[in-house]
Amino acid sequence: MTSVLRPETTTEEMKRPGRWLALSVLVLAVLLVAVDATVLGLATPYISEDLAPAGSQLLWIGDVYSFVIAGLLVSMGSLGDRIGRKRILLYGAAAFGAISVLNAYAHTPELMILARALLGVAGATLMPATLALIRNLFHDPRERSLAIGIWGATASAGTAVGPVLGGFLLEHFWWGSVFLINLPVMAVLVVVGIKLLPESRTADPGPWDMTSVVLSLAGMIGVVYAVKETASHGVTSPAMAAGLVGAAALYAFVRRQLTLPAPLLDMRLFRHRGFSGAVLADLLTILGLSGLVFFLSQYLQLVQGRRPFEAGLAELPAAIGAVAAGLLAGRAARRFSVRSVVAGGLAAIGLSLAALTVIGQSTGYPLLGAALLFVGLGAGFSFTVTADVILSSVPKEQAGAASAVSETAYELGAALGIAVLGSIVTGVYRDFTGPAGTPAEAHESLGGAVEAASRLPATIAAPMLEAARQSFVDGLTLAAGTGATVLLTASAAAWFMLRDQHLDDKTPDQPTPGTTQNPREREEPHNQPQHTRTAQHAAGQPPSGARGTARSTPTHPH
Repeated sequence: MTSVLRPETTTEEMKRPGRWLALSVLVLAVLLVAVDATVLGLATPYISEDLAPAGSQLLWIGDVYSFVIAGLLVSMGSLGDRIGRKRILLYGAAAFGAISVLNAYAHTPELMILARALLGVAGATLMPATLALIRNLFHDPRERSLAIGIWGATASAGTAVGPVLGGFLLEHFWWGSVFLINLPVMAVLVVVGIKLLPESRTADPGPWDMTSVVLSLAGMIGVVYAVKETASHGVTSPAMAAGLVGAAALYAFVRRQLTLPAPLLDMRLFRHRGFSGAVLADLLTILGLSGLVFFLSQYLQLVQGRRPFEAGLAELPAAIGAVAAGLLAGRAARRFSVRSVVAGGLAAIGLSLAALTVIGQSTGYPLLGAALLFVGLGAGFSFTVTADVILSSVPKEQAGAASAVSETAYELGAALGIAVLGSIVTGVYRDFTGPAGTPAEAHESLGGAVEAASRLPATIAAPMLEAARQSFVDGLTLAAGTGATVLLTASAAAWFMLRDQHLDDKTPDQPTPGTTQNPREREEPHNQPQHTRTAQHAAGQPPSGARGTARSTPTHPH
């Protein structure tokens, strides 16, 4: 009798009332972070003019957010697993809104750097918590795939809306307005989230190891700083020292996690080939894309002369493609296979980047728009399915830490991409030959050349800008070819590492005869009917075992 009735209560749990409304709250946080990540680049010239920072201070204003968020993602994901994912999301959202005000009204470079660093602390709480809550809200694999698709589509939409909205605000208001747009979104998120989001946490997680937190923070900041500093100034003693300290801290972090009874990050998760393959695919994809996307914005504005608002509109096809593909990715992965969809998506991005190797200064928009559309389609398919694989490859009680690993791969990939591809573009650009009288700052960046041209006679400015723009395009096409190579390599790696991975149609959380409920995961729905909690596999199963919808065949032990 019991064995007949228990699947029915499990279905009740799987179909939690209000789960789609709760998802709408989560995507608000994703939208906010995505928009915020894009508007600073547009506002930087205005901040530079108003606050008059030194060159090093301006770099820290741009970089400190990514340094801090990369160093704290794993720690904050693990903290959410311990104190509650809803709690850390709402506290982080409130802090993000409050610190955004500090960013908007910073009146000195030092205060702006501090505000960006604090915003990184708050931002590190948001993304891992949203994915972890999706893992605990949606037990049905098909629904979870759709929810992850909506999550990814919102992030893509935010990335597209950011430049458009930021360009509009900067044309009509002062630069601080791009930070104040966070406030109404955060207010809605917190007020509605209190009512709709269920709480979930690991019941017996062990202590939050501060030594591990410090090692993770020092390691990631050291490595990311070394990469960015090397890209900007070449191999220097400070960069090498930071890289060595960072690598040593990360090594100590891994060693410590292997010895702790309750680690911040269970390193055995990486024994799961699907988990490792998905994380590697994400890292390589962002590496190949981020630097190119960064310089493509400059191409649209500084080479083709588009205004910020118009340049933002020109990049919309990428977001449209990503949104459409993200919503269809789960169905496609079940219809074909995980590795076909991921590898195919990465190959589409790689081929699109290869098409950009033929662009020139006057290339028409149809080629650019088509390439961006296919980049978006490929990214939407691959990122959505890899996120599903990562979440589904781990037990629910480790969802926060696993989500944080995924987000850390994005941050590290972005740093490496801007460093590697950026050094290619910069290296080619600096060698351009201008007419006599070309100032030194024109060789530092295309923006510097445009600024210098406004102070020069037309007989010098016109040929100098022509040479500078052509050199920039040459560097951009070379970087596009490099990015295409990286993406096609990632496609091949995903094809092999994700073989035998599947998105099932049945929930693995449903109990089978002879199994007991996992005592480590506790869910506390707020203002929801109390349902019988879903039983999981026996506690003796290894943490890296396939408890989610992504699974390997028995011939490949986890």
